[in-house]
Amino acid sequence: MAREIDPSFLALPLRALADAALERARSLGAHHADFRLERVRLGRLRLRDGRLDSSSDDEVTGLAVRVVHDGTWGFASGAALTTDAAAALAERAVATARTSRALRGDPVEPAPEPAHGDVTWVSAYEVNPFDVPEGERFARLAELSGRALAADGVDHVDASVVQAVEHKFYADTAGTVTTQQRVRIAPQLTAFTVAAGSFASMRTLAPAAGRGWEYLTGTGWDFDAEIAALPGLLREHARAPSVEPGAYDLVIAPSNLWLTIHESIGHATELDRALGYEAAFAGTSFATPDGLGTLRYGSAAMNVTGDRTAEHGLSTIGYDDEGVATRRFDLVRAGVLVGYQVNRQLARSVGFERSNGCAFADTAGRVPLQRMANVSLSPAPDGPSTEELIAGVDRGIYIEGDRSWSIDMQRYNFQFTGQRFHRIEHGRLAGQVRDVAYQSRTTDFWGALEAAGGPETYVLGGTFGCGKGQPGQLAAVSHGAPAAVFRGVNVLNTRNEGGR
Repeated sequence: MAREIDPSFLALPLRALADAALERARSLGAHHADFRLERVRLGRLRLRDGRLDSSSDDEVTGLAVRVVHDGTWGFASGAALTTDAAAALAERAVATARTSRALRGDPVEPAPEPAHGDVTWVSAYEVNPFDVPEGERFARLAELSGRALAADGVDHVDASVVQAVEHKFYADTAGTVTTQQRVRIAPQLTAFTVAAGSFASMRTLAPAAGRGWEYLTGTGWDFDAEIAALPGLLREHARAPSVEPGAYDLVIAPSNLWLTIHESIGHATELDRALGYEAAFAGTSFATPDGLGTLRYGSAAMNVTGDRTAEHGLSTIGYDDEGVATRRFDLVRAGVLVGYQVNRQLARSVGFERSNGCAFADTAGRVPLQRMANVSLSPAPDGPSTEELIAGVDRGIYIEGDRSWSIDMQRYNFQFTGQRFHRIEHGRLAGQVRDVAYQSRTTDFWGALEAAGGPETYVLGGTFGCGKGQPGQLAAVSHGAPAAVFRGVNVLNTRNEGGR
């Protein structure tokens, strides 16, 4: 199905605004200048027990100019869409660079990037969710809620969908001009049971995805089947025994493992963190550049890539916010750290010839940061099925779905919980347990990876809300994973440890 840029975005004076800003930056002596015009629309719909709880539809449009002047960054942004305002932003950006010159260390030298001409890119989706009437979106959530509420043991249901459409126009003094459109969606349903003074909840495993409204009607995920199974799983969870703490072999489903990847690999391999630039907010990384090519991150079964091109990935884009053509690249190969996520400025810090396309700003009002690609654990080409992984475990736990997590400021010591925990006894599932958290150190945990499942077990998970920076920015990102088995991981009982 052919997808095209929204005509209302193309009707904006994109080229005229860019030309006015870039020409003014050049005339003031900028060595490099880039221009962005962004329009981001975000919609939220939430139901409680099948009734409307809240609905919102917000849109932000703005433009930004960034320059390198006398080896120093300058940035300015605004909302007025006139050529005079665009030229004035260029003047402000240069003035900021001049003021900041006294505080600069080494001169800024962005890694080279070839000019890509005039290109257009649109993400992989079928139906823009904003083209679906709100009443129809409400009806689908109400239908799913009603089915869950009608089931025995379900007392309350929350259902929601968040949807976003992002338009970006970019132009720079090197000659790259990009026009891009991304669509993403995040549906979720949580069922609750309250009986005899006990409370339990369980939510769907469907991940946020770079898809359109078709995601809720049969393409990419079977919501009808998941809602049909959810009440029974919740009833079993509510009466399940509390886990005995100790060392277990874990078979972890992609619906849980994606978040562990995000926190212990995704953030740890952001080069700005590894260089200490995020120390004041959300931490740095144990995976410092002196370990590049030598740090044993995990077992030989561990192969991790960064990918800004994965179909339906939340971080997928054709060109980043520095005009870099995106690609797939290695981060960990056979358990060894071999790469980082970088932007054009940071690429030179580790001797990379080019950026790997990891610059992103969440709106025009923010300067692009080095942000996360779709960081994913690769499946084994001829790897086992989930059932075969479980069959190879004598005493263990099969974990599905994400819930809470905690990790230290260097992305090293952590613990993660989940939605569903199934005992494994002699290679077979033997009922659910509760109050499970697995705890480890990053290199110990990934060192315990014995086997990754085959391609048929691979699922792309993700989140709309990865935070970073000061002022804070949010980015959507996906993480793919196969089912995988980890040997001898420490399991805590969260009730005994003071958790919930």
